[in-house]
Amino acid sequence: MPSTETFRIPKHRRHVPAARQRTAKALADWGITGEPADSVALLTSELVTNAVLHCRVTYAQVRVTLTLNGPDLLLEVSDPDRDRLPRLHDAAPDEEGGRGLALVAALADAWGCRQDPYTKSVWARFTLVDARQAGVRG
Repeated sequence: MPSTETFRIPKHRRHVPAARQRTAKALADWGITGEPADSVALLTSELVTNAVLHCRVTYAQVRVTLTLNGPDLLLEVSDPDRDRLPRLHDAAPDEEGGRGLALVAALADAWGCRQDPYTKSVWARFTLVDARQAGVRG
């Protein structure tokens, strides 16, 4: 049976660190530590930041869902601006931003986005190679 942790934060930049902390706590509660946990927490920050910056719905909330199913960990970040799907692009060296999805592509085993009836979700999937490496208690 998969384990799931879901929480919502207001669509404001000051709440991004809280999303990262809640993600780190959920992973620690599941016994996931070290590099896998660091990567998931970092990508939570990146995806939540993207949602906060680009969602055009006023007073929106961003939903973060973590699902652990065996060796697979899925991170999903959703917001109600379903018509604006993110796209990967090459950021110029002098650009301040634009590298978040490149980081997601580099650290996750797979990633993508989808439109649901009222939201869009950006997801990243990680395969925890073995339980001892990932720190998963069994």
